[in-house]
Order: sequence, then C-alpha cells, then structure tokens
Amino acid sequence: MPHNTLKKIQSLYPRLSEKEKKIADYIKDKPEKVVNQTINEVSQDLNIADATVFRFCKRLGFKGYQAMKIALAAEITKPIKQIHEEIKVDDDEITIFEKIFKSNIQTLENTLHVIDGSAIVKATHLICNATNIYFYGTGGSSVIAMDAYHKFIRTGKKCFAFIDSHFQLMSASQLSKDDVAIVISHSGRNLDTLQIAKTAKDKGAAIIAITGFPKSQISQLADASLYTSSEETEYRSEALSSRIGQLSIIDALYVNTMVQHKEEANVALEHIRDAIAKTRI
Repeated sequence: MPHNTLKKIQSLYPRLSEKEKKIADYIKDKPEKVVNQTINEVSQDLNIADATVFRFCKRLGFKGYQAMKIALAAEITKPIKQIHEEIKVDDDEITIFEKIFKSNIQTLENTLHVIDGSAIVKATHLICNATNIYFYGTGGSSVIAMDAYHKFIRTGKKCFAFIDSHFQLMSASQLSKDDVAIVISHSGRNLDTLQIAKTAKDKGAAIIAITGFPKSQISQLADASLYTSSEETEYRSEALSSRIGQLSIIDALYVNTMVQHKEEANVALEHIRDAIAKTRI
C-alpha cells in the first residue's frame, strides 16, 4: 500500500498522544526541514527521545525514520490537493452534493491509510472459523450492524443482529469460545456497547472492533481492531462521516469471507435468491 505521510498524519491526528501530536505538528509545519534532518536533530528540536520519533514513524507504517523521510521528500515535490472542503451557507445544491461526495472519498482514503493489514487478516480468520457471528452496535452503529447482518447472511454462516441494546446484551451473555462478536462503535466509549463487548469477552467469544479510536476501551478489549478515520465539519459530525468507512470495512470482511467459503456461500446465495424470487411480481 503506497504511503502518503502528510495525509496519514492528518488521518491519525485526533487519535495521537500529546508527544505524538508534537511530532506530527513539527512534520506538517516543516516538511522541507525534516527531510534534511537526522532523527537525532528532530528529537533535539522537540526535546523528546529518539525512540519516540522512531515509534511515531512505525505508527505511520514505515520501517523507521529514514523510510518516512524518503517518502516525505517525494511528497513535498508535488503538493497534495486538499479534497476535503467545508460546506458554506451560500453553497448551492450541486456544490453541496459534490462536497459531500468528496468528503466521503476523503474518509475512505483516510481509512485505507490507517487500516492495519494484519488486523484484516486476523479478523477474517476469526470470522471464517467461528460457529456463529454476532453484530453489535447501538444508536447509529446499530444500523451498520444490521447492514452487516444483511450481507453476512449470504455467506452461509450463522449470523445474528438485534436493534435493541437489551436484546444485544442478552445474546452476548449466551456466547461461547466458538463465536465471534463484531462490535461497532465510532468513539469506542458508548457504555451500552462496552457492556455488550465485555459480556461477550467474559463468555470467551472473540471480539472484532470497528472503531475510530485505537486507545478506546473497546479497541483494548478486541482481539482484532479495524479503524476508520474521518473528519468533523459544521454539518456532519465525525461519527456520521465515519459510517462510509465502517460500511466499507464490513464489505471487505464480507467479500473475504465469501472467497474463503465459496462453496457454502454459493449454496446460501442460491437459497436466498429462490426465496426472494417468490416475493417479486
């Protein structure tokens, strides 16, 4: 996956620690200077340890500081066009339409940059080896959970989703080590969702978290965490903008499962098509 250092920093920024934000601000404000500095010079300017800068580069997806510096040097020779644009009160309908689409494109690009490939592989493995798949999410995330159920029922695997949070909690109490719970929460701090995830974990189920915050409690509980990245605007909260990233992550997990369970999936699809055909004129 190609690196885009400045865009990756922008995507990760709300989730960084204070020291990491200090490094991020330094790179964003002085990219031309950074490409000519050693890691020791950067750490001295910021009064932090070399190891902290190195770990920050690793978090961006690079092998180390030198690899980050090479990628950054290539980027600053051709400035990146900012896709995301704020909606203004005097924008006409078509302009708003275009800006919303561009904002969604930006969310997908940002999410693609923060996704951990090893977490995708692990999540797919957990799903494919589970006896039952449960989708959990409250509030706006419950709609995403139902969409996931609508997709995964085509895989031939047993899957479940409930709109009501109490039903979700009751079902979580019945899970076992053979099950997987896919828990969706942008903030990772919703109390109802946290209780559902903890209950499923206590019963031995594997947890896959889809969230926007790596340091959230749900992310810490999870066996595999898949992160979205989105930006807040005046008319759309970060949580609302993240939905397109959440849906795309679920699509990718669904297709991976379909590919790895092709025979069972084909049988399930055939049954679903036969049943649905009877509802059409």
